[in-house]
Amino acid sequence: MALRDYYEILGVSRSASQEEIKRAYRKLALKYHPDRNPGSKEAEEKFKEAAEAYEVLSDAQKKSTYDQFGHDGLRGTFGRDGFDISDFIYRHLHDSDLQDLLGNLGGLFGGGLFGDLFGTRTGRRRAAQRRGSDLQVRLKLSLAEIATGVEKRLRVKRLEKCDACGGTGASEEGSLKTCASCQGTGEIRQVSRSFFGQFVNVATCNVCGGSGQVIAHPCPKCGGEGRMRGSTTISVKIPAGVSEGNYIPIRSRGNVGPRGGPPGDVLVFIEEKEDEYFTRRDNDIICEVPISYSQAALGDELEVPTLDSHMKIRIPPGTQSGKVFRLKGKGIPHVRGYGVGDELVKIVVWTPTKLSEEAKKLFAELAKTEGIEPPKPGRSFWGKVKDALGM
Repeated sequence: MALRDYYEILGVSRSASQEEIKRAYRKLALKYHPDRNPGSKEAEEKFKEAAEAYEVLSDAQKKSTYDQFGHDGLRGTFGRDGFDISDFIYRHLHDSDLQDLLGNLGGLFGGGLFGDLFGTRTGRRRAAQRRGSDLQVRLKLSLAEIATGVEKRLRVKRLEKCDACGGTGASEEGSLKTCASCQGTGEIRQVSRSFFGQFVNVATCNVCGGSGQVIAHPCPKCGGEGRMRGSTTISVKIPAGVSEGNYIPIRSRGNVGPRGGPPGDVLVFIEEKEDEYFTRRDNDIICEVPISYSQAALGDELEVPTLDSHMKIRIPPGTQSGKVFRLKGKGIPHVRGYGVGDELVKIVVWTPTKLSEEAKKLFAELAKTEGIEPPKPGRSFWGKVKDALGM
């Protein structure tokens, strides 16, 4: 069967730039990716064909040879067995533009970013110690604490290294032995060959649980786990301006891993306490201040709360309910240090619910005073429309 032109395969012209070639390959690779076309031999062939075309056209020397001599000039380039896609993936392992795309093949090769694809190429690795799990702690803060930042000390319950065995899980020296099933790697590998070349399926060793070692005599205090329940006190610095849902990671203070594994982290999640005076809107705070009819009509000077103290503001005569006064810089700092929010003082004219007989008489007399009546509401939009239409 005649070999197809590489430019034709990728659908680009011979003058295409490297960026256009890469973009064309990504489009085809996504279209014919094996994960999207399970069991399709045609898709497998097109995927491999696109990879081979990209391998040549993305290499300046190979591309120059191909442009001059065609497929004949590339004879022997891919070895006796022709193009090997596993070699292609290995060569592009650190190509950041293709990592996400090719990384999806990890499931086919046994997990990881090609870490277990190449068997002998990657060499035999040591069994990794299992990391301990992270802990989540919820910390409630007042708006005043959030505005200034604060340092807190927290008591945390966690799994700690067993003091009897030092975290090994073994009761005595020499009782830790290399696992005979995985030879200390912590993994069991099964090699198979397919259309794409050699594939390695990697699974955690079910004998040692991935540690690479077995314990002949487990520690009686921790049962061979290497850890036990305990608690500790940690200190966390909360920067000014945090919001509910933000979290502060405290590295390596979480649960220790089994059998000497490294500890996880503590994640301190921020919650905001309900405030007596303020509600928060981004980095601004809102305070509703009730005033009487006489204060609204005549004006007054009020003392309003702030996050750190109190402040006097002047209410001009004729202030309407809903009027907002802005106190610059009295809000919450931006968490990254870009300025400070404001305090918004919202005026609410308070209507008394219970009146004495004397108060009722005074309000009745006041209602007769010229200028006390509120203005009549404006005509509605639809009323104006009806007039315009003669309705």
